[in-house]
Amino acid sequence: MASTAFSATVPSLFDFSQAKKNPLLPSPWPSMSSSIPSFKSSFGSSKSAFFQHGFSLQSLTVPGVVFNSRSSGIFARAATDKTLYDYTVKDIDGKDTPLSKFKGKVLLIVNVASKCGLTTSNYSELSHIYDKYKNQGFEILAFPCNQFGGQEPGSNDQIKKFACTRFKAEFPIFDKVDVNGPNTAPVYKFLKSSAGGFFGDLVKWNFEKFLVDKNGKVVERYPPTTSPFQIEKDIQKLLAA
Repeated sequence: MASTAFSATVPSLFDFSQAKKNPLLPSPWPSMSSSIPSFKSSFGSSKSAFFQHGFSLQSLTVPGVVFNSRSSGIFARAATDKTLYDYTVKDIDGKDTPLSKFKGKVLLIVNVASKCGLTTSNYSELSHIYDKYKNQGFEILAFPCNQFGGQEPGSNDQIKKFACTRFKAEFPIFDKVDVNGPNTAPVYKFLKSSAGGFFGDLVKWNFEKFLVDKNGKVVERYPPTTSPFQIEKDIQKLLAA
């Protein structure tokens, strides 16, 4: 194995062995307000000891892996020639949809749920962001998923009616998928391999978000607690690029 240079400052109270035994975001969470740790988003601050004390990846080198240490989190991005455009998914009506139809657009990809504590705020803000930028080359791709607390139990028709009637969602909604486990949808395998979380590739909960540039490459990944409004400046930068 190639040697790596690794510079890190981690508080002694942070025990990686215990972290492996106790996942950062266990599923299902008993309380949304008490169980979700405080993450640092692109435009927010973190109260977690991990981010307060800092973690330096200034000189880490691993063949085939790119380490991104942007303020919204630290993740390992696998080098790959594939893009999002190599995948075809089914829409909410069961029709095949090649993602190449979104070439040249900035995309925000979200795993959604109808009965989550994050549902109302996320759907409302996603709809607002979509309305604001949809004519500037921006799309939101929503993938329903029932893997987190069974909070997306309905049929595709029920999901579509819920999103479009209650929240006036106009962005594309696709077939319900698995985002973790042996039946993970291929598009989510790509997303996670492109931006694996520092604590593992698993999607942690409903409304985790991936930002994709105009070339079909993942450029950022946001935890479930990151508000769509907090991502707006990142969206603006990619649209202007």
